[in-house]
Order: sequence, then C-alpha cells, then structure tokens
Amino acid sequence: MGKLSNILCASLALTFLTPELSYGQKPARKLFGHKPLPAALKPAAHGFYTKGCLAGAVAIPVDGPNWQSMRLSRNRRWGHPKLISMIEQLSYKAKEDGWNGLLVGDISQPRGGPMLTGHRSHQMGLDADLWLTQMPNKRMTYQERENTSAISVLKKGSIYVDQSRWTRAHTMLLYHAASFPEIERVLVNPGIKKQLCDNVKGNRKWLHKIRPTWGHHYHFHLRMACPSGSPNCKKQNATPRKTGCNDGSLDWWFNVKLAPKKKPAKPKKKKPRRELTVSDLPRACTFVLSANAPSLEAATHKSIAAAFVAPEIKLPKFSAARVLQGKAIEASGTPVSSLNAAANYILNGNVPVPTPRPGVR
Repeated sequence: MGKLSNILCASLALTFLTPELSYGQKPARKLFGHKPLPAALKPAAHGFYTKGCLAGAVAIPVDGPNWQSMRLSRNRRWGHPKLISMIEQLSYKAKEDGWNGLLVGDISQPRGGPMLTGHRSHQMGLDADLWLTQMPNKRMTYQERENTSAISVLKKGSIYVDQSRWTRAHTMLLYHAASFPEIERVLVNPGIKKQLCDNVKGNRKWLHKIRPTWGHHYHFHLRMACPSGSPNCKKQNATPRKTGCNDGSLDWWFNVKLAPKKKPAKPKKKKPRRELTVSDLPRACTFVLSANAPSLEAATHKSIAAAFVAPEIKLPKFSAARVLQGKAIEASGTPVSSLNAAANYILNGNVPVPTPRPGVR
C-alpha cells in the first residue's frame, strides 16, 4: 500500500509540474507559434533578439490613418507597447515627408519566441519589418493583404538601387526611422546603404544606424533597444558611431560578400541548425507561455487617431497550418501600386495631431 501511495504521489507531482519542467525539450516554435493571444503580464522583453520571448505584448491595429497591417494570417502584428507606439509615430512623420503610409509586415508572435516559419530574430517584440512600398490609397481586403507583393527597390539582376524607383520619400522614411533614440538599428540591403551614402547631404550622423545586411530590399527592419522594465533583456553590441560609408565596411559587401563567385563542383551540405527548445530560452519564458490571455480588443494598441474608422476586416480564427502555408512578401502577386483607387475609409471628424508619448520620444 505504501508503494502504491508513493506512485500515486509521484503521478500527482508530475501533473502539477512547474511550467519549466512540463515543457521540457519541446520545440519552442511549436509552443509559441500556436498561441493566438499574448500573455496578460506586465510588458517585458526576456532574453535576446534570437532567443527570447515577450510578455504583455500589444497588437498594432489592422488599420490606422497612415498604415495597414499585412499578411494578417501570420498573426505577427504583436510587439512591445513602446515599439508599437513608435511605429505609429513613424507613420505620421513619414507622411509629412511624402510617404503615403506604412505597410506593416512581421513584428512578433503574441508571446514572441521562435517563429513557426521564417525569422530567427523578432523573438522579443523589439523587431519590426516595414515594407519599402507605400500604402495604396485604398484599404486592402484580407485576401489582398495575403496575396499582394512588395516591390524590390533594386534593379532587376543587380545589387544596386533602381533610380526610377527610389524617391526622396524613401530616404526620409529611413531618416525618421533612425531618428528615434530607442531604435538602435535599421537593417537594409547593402545597395540601399550605398544609395544613402552617395546621396545624403548635410546631417549624415543618422547613417550609422543604417546597417547593411542580406536581403532587405523589399522591406527594412527596425530594431529597438532593450526597453525599461525588461531587466532580463540582453543588449546587442552598440553600433559604431561612424557613418559606415567611408571606412571600407560597405565596400566589403560589394567586393567580397556580394561579388560573383564560382560554383563549387560539390556544393557543401549545410549542417541543419538545432531547433530551440523551451529550455534554451530564459526561464521567464515558461511563465510567459503558461500565463492567461487578455481579449484581442483589450490587447490591441489604442491609436492616437481615435476618430479614424476603416472598413471592418473579419479576421478568421488563427490557424498555425495557415501560417505554414503563407506567402513571403516578395511572392508573385498583385503589386501594391496597382491597387490605388479612391480612398475607401471614413474619418469621423478631424484626426488629432499626434504628440510624443511619455517614454517614447
């Protein structure tokens, strides 16, 4: 009887294991990627950009006066409240300099963490992808947001910017993105960095935040510094204070990394990267996973343009299977520019002039 009692106690103990033990070695992307709503906790980024999670996330609204969220099926419009607020502020600043409106791509999953598909980063709600294509004059339907393709700013088959596509508004968009003190990096294609280095006059100090990297010719990537209230957030190394235009670092991309290479006789097989498990992440992430969730309405960022009303889009129930079948932003489809038509959103009264929020600017 004593032995049976011990077995029963052990069984009950397993039933009430701490989240850390119950998640064990399960793939983190499958656990985080299946969560449709955020953790109802105080906002905090835990870990690092490529190995972390997010508590207290908020969703950027599907529509704002100067933005539209894209690829809604992915459910990746979640971020730290300070980042979401900055994206809103950026939409107004860019509008003043000729950018019709932001098309907002992936930010983070509701609780951050490794994603079901794509990015290695975007795990703490401090990264955001914004398209290098302006918002059309019409409000896109759900299907248009799924199928519309972004447009590369590079010449076809080239590593340099297509001058017929690049405008002053592109330059000013990146300038305003880099102007937020909390934004540490703005990741772009090396061709875009070269375009800025060759053409920006006057104040060039902000160029040190514009960092060349692979891809990123359809969109650019905002990266925010660790916010206050996130003691478990690991900082990235600071960017050099130089512009990065005349120190040889940009030349390295064109002369070495992007230079044509001979194809090897036998392509090297890449060793598959080990999949992250929950135990690889900060301990706090197990509690983020197990926390209760607020309602979608309660967890959606409250826009400063309270008078703005857009046509309602009914979002289907979140499906991880739909995420796995989703399209990349450069997938073939209707280009955004072809969607321009008469504006079909309603303004009830005047949209208030935005003012900087405490802790943002």
